Amino acid sequence: MLRFKCNVASSITNISLNLLEKLSFLCFNPAMFRPLSVYVGLRYTAAKRSNHFISFISLASMLGLMLGVAALIVVLSVMNGFDRELKQRILGMVPHATISEYGRPMEDWQAVQQQVQQSPDVLAAAPYIQAQGMLTNRGVVRGVMVYGIQPEAERDVSIIGRHIKTGSLDALEGQRFGIVLGDLLARYLGARVGDKVTLVLPEASVSVAGMIPRLKRFTVVGTFEVGAELDASLAYISMKDAAKIKRYDPTVIDGIRLKFDDLFSAPVKARDIANSLGGVYRTSDWTRTHGNLFQAIQLEKRMIGLLLFLIVLVAAFNIVSTLVMVVTDKKADVAIMRTLGATPGRIMRIFMVQGTVIGIVGTLLGGGLGVLLALTVSDLIAWVEVTFGIQFLDPGVYFISYLPSDLQWPDVITICSSALVISFLATIYPAYRAAKTHPAEALRYE
Repeated sequence: MLRFKCNVASSITNISLNLLEKLSFLCFNPAMFRPLSVYVGLRYTAAKRSNHFISFISLASMLGLMLGVAALIVVLSVMNGFDRELKQRILGMVPHATISEYGRPMEDWQAVQQQVQQSPDVLAAAPYIQAQGMLTNRGVVRGVMVYGIQPEAERDVSIIGRHIKTGSLDALEGQRFGIVLGDLLARYLGARVGDKVTLVLPEASVSVAGMIPRLKRFTVVGTFEVGAELDASLAYISMKDAAKIKRYDPTVIDGIRLKFDDLFSAPVKARDIANSLGGVYRTSDWTRTHGNLFQAIQLEKRMIGLLLFLIVLVAAFNIVSTLVMVVTDKKADVAIMRTLGATPGRIMRIFMVQGTVIGIVGTLLGGGLGVLLALTVSDLIAWVEVTFGIQFLDPGVYFISYLPSDLQWPDVITICSSALVISFLATIYPAYRAAKTHPAEALRYE
C-alpha cells in the first residue's frame, strides 16, 4: 500500500509539472485571468485529440444537431407556408360564411344585406347565385361550380379581382352570357378568351322530343389563377345570367356571402347574425367546406415537428456518448486537477462547457442553414421543376401547385432554444461522472 502511494505521488510529480506551471500562470496573471472551467473546457473542445474516434464522434454530434435544427426549421416553414396559402388563397376565394333562407331563394335581399353590413364584425357582404353543372368544349367535359356574382361587390369579399390572368371580371356585366374560368379549367377544356363553352345543368326540360338536359352557351371573357385546386373547378358569371339559367326572378338570389375581420370567428358570428335576422335564415361557413383540410395541415405540422425533433434528441445522445469517451480519455488530467485543488463542481463545469460549446456551434450552424433554406426552398424547388421537367405538387391532386414557405421567427427561436437546452442537459451526466473520478484510481497505471 505504501509502495502504491509512493508510485502515485511520483506519477503526479512527473506528469503535473508542466500543467501546474500553466495553471499557476493562468490563475495569477491578471492579463490572462478567466474562469478556469471555461478556459479548460474550451481547450478540450478545440484541442486536436490523439483519439481520432472521439474527434469524429464530436463532429458527428455537432453535424447531427445542425441537420436536426435545420430540418426542423425548414419543414415547419413549409407547413406554415401551406397554412398561409390555405388562408390567403383557398379561404380568400371561398366564403367565410353565407346566409340563405331555408329551402327557397332569398327575396328582399337588399334589406338583409344592409342589415348584415351594419355588424362591426362584417367587413363586406355580396349577393350570389350558385349552380352546379358541367362545362363542355370540343368533346371534353368537366364538372364545375358556377357562381353568379356582381363583379364590384365580389371584389370586396374575395381575392378574385387580384388574380385575373386574362380578360376582365368586369366583362361579365358588359356581355350577355359571359363566363370567367379558372386557368386549369380553361386549359382542360382547351378554351381561351373569346371561345364558346356549353354549360350543362343537372335539370331536364320537357319538349316534344322528350326529356332533354338544360344547356346554355357562354362566351369566355376571362380566366383567373390563384394557384389552387379552385382553378380547376370554379367559374363566374353575372348574377343576371345566373338568374336566367336557374329561372329565378331578377330580384331573387340564393344567398349573401360574408367576409369577417376574424376568419376563425366566422362560424359563431354568422350564427349570431342569422339569429338576429330571424328564424328563417340558415348559415354555412368555411369550416364545413375546407375545415378538414385546415385541421389536417395543423395535425401534420405537429406530428412532423415531433418526429423531426427526435433528430435533435439523437444528436443530444451523441453529445452524451462523446463526453463519456472524453471523460474516459481525460481521466489522468482530471485526477491531476483534483490533486491541485480543483473541486468536483469545477470539474463538472469543465465538461459541461465542452458539451455546451458543441451544442451552441451545432445549433447556430443549423439555425443559419435552416433560415437560409427556408427563405430559398420555394425558388430551389421551382428551379428543380423547370430544370428536370418534373412537378412535385400536381394541382389536380393538391390544393396548390408549388411549395410554399413562411419563415416565422418565433418558430426559429423556439427550435434553437430547445436545442440549446437539450444540449446543456445532455452534458450533466458525463460531467457528473468526471467529477466523481478518484485521483488515486485514475493515476494507478500512469
